[in-house]
Amino acid sequence: MKKLKYTALALAFLLIGCNALTGEEIGRLKINKVSSSENFIVDEVSLDLKKGDEIALWSDMDIAYDGDVNLRFRIKMYKNGKKDSELEVDPTHKNITIGEVKTKLGNTTKWSFMGKNSELKIKEDGNYTIKSILVASKNSSLKVNRAELVLKK
Repeated sequence: MKKLKYTALALAFLLIGCNALTGEEIGRLKINKVSSSENFIVDEVSLDLKKGDEIALWSDMDIAYDGDVNLRFRIKMYKNGKKDSELEVDPTHKNITIGEVKTKLGNTTKWSFMGKNSELKIKEDGNYTIKSILVASKNSSLKVNRAELVLKK
C-alpha cells in the first residue's frame, strides 16, 4: 500500500513537471484524416488570447505508411472573425519530442510521437479562431490513426 502511494506521488510530480516543461494545453484540433480537394476534414478551436501570449504548436501523431510521405497541417487564424494569418507546419519537423516510437520494417514505417513544431507570438488581444486541415503527398498506403494539432501556452 505504501509503495502504491509513492508511485502515485511520483506520477503526479511527473505530470506536473511535464506541463511545466511543455506548457499547458489550451486547445486540440482532432483532424485525424487527410483532406483532399473534394473532401476537407477541418477542425477548429476559439481562444481568447492576449498581446504577448506565446502559443506553441504541437503535433500528436500516429501514422503508418509504405515508402515516403510528406505531411502538413495547413492552419488559418482568424482574429475577431477576420482572417489574420496562414501557415503550414510539417508535423515531422519538431524541436522537442515526447514518447516517440518509430519502427521501419522493409518499406513500411509505423510512427507515433508528440512533438513541438513551432511557436506563435500574439500581437493583439482578441478572440482567435484557429482552423486546420491535414494534407499529404499521394501515398495510398498512408494510414492516419491520429493527427492532432495541440496548442499549448
